[in-house]
Amino acid sequence: MNLQPLEIAGAIHGPHLLILAGVHGDEYEPIAAVRRLAETIDSRQLRGTVTLVPIANHPAFASRSRTGSDHLDLARTFPGFRHGKPTEQIAFAINELIEEADFLIDLHTGGLTMEISPLVGYMLVSDAATLEAQRQMAAAFGLPIVWGTSARLEGRSLSAARDANVPAIYAEWGGGGGCNPDGVAAYIQGCKQVMGALKMIADLPAAADVDRYVIEDDRDASGHLQINYPAPIAGYYEASAALDAMIVPGDELGRIYDPQTLDPTPICATQRGRLITRRVLPAVDVGDCLAVILEDPADKGSFDE
Repeated sequence: MNLQPLEIAGAIHGPHLLILAGVHGDEYEPIAAVRRLAETIDSRQLRGTVTLVPIANHPAFASRSRTGSDHLDLARTFPGFRHGKPTEQIAFAINELIEEADFLIDLHTGGLTMEISPLVGYMLVSDAATLEAQRQMAAAFGLPIVWGTSARLEGRSLSAARDANVPAIYAEWGGGGGCNPDGVAAYIQGCKQVMGALKMIADLPAAADVDRYVIEDDRDASGHLQINYPAPIAGYYEASAALDAMIVPGDELGRIYDPQTLDPTPICATQRGRLITRRVLPAVDVGDCLAVILEDPADKGSFDE
């Protein structure tokens, strides 16, 4: 599987950074950001090597959806198989790139269905040096939410990086269709700030101050967005709680309306925390994720309800 990566080799030997976009075919801000990064990185001023993959999942991009025609989620398929289904082959090819890299950034959005608060995350890996490198990368990226989550989730680019002992972060920003220029700009700036922290580039303009919200949660399912608040019925969903709202148990997150009777089914929170993901595509099937609430493990009330 030819991913057609773009490699920019600097004039000076240094770290090798891999930046992925388009792991899901309906996430467009990362694709635009990586394309523009390729246009702006000056190899004469670069220390090390940057490998850019603007569209990792071409079959999904061509179908304008999260997955390709084999319906496998690339972000659940690592390390893949050389001679497997198309998505498994893509995962295998990316896994080889990860093993060759010193650092990884994987850029995402909520795609066509979800809206996600700008955040940067990493796995709470057991290797202390790798974990500290990831924390530093996440802080340098400069988004307002920093989320360390379980290292026991499999199939991800970050689990492939974990197994290769490569420090890795991922980012989320927005979603809901289209390509928001603010998200593109935030991703370009974030990647450059990580490159600056790794001393791959110099003379970066000062980053804007960010009121950072840092959570590290090592529970088994932490970081698995799609399992949260599954729709109990199919229908037409309207979110009612605002993104980034502070939520307590009992708060209404939205309602699913029966498309024929128009009867509403309220969806109410069972957790306490910050609403970081909400569904924006109205049509829902049973089991579709409707919301994600970021709990603080230090707040014992989050788990006592």
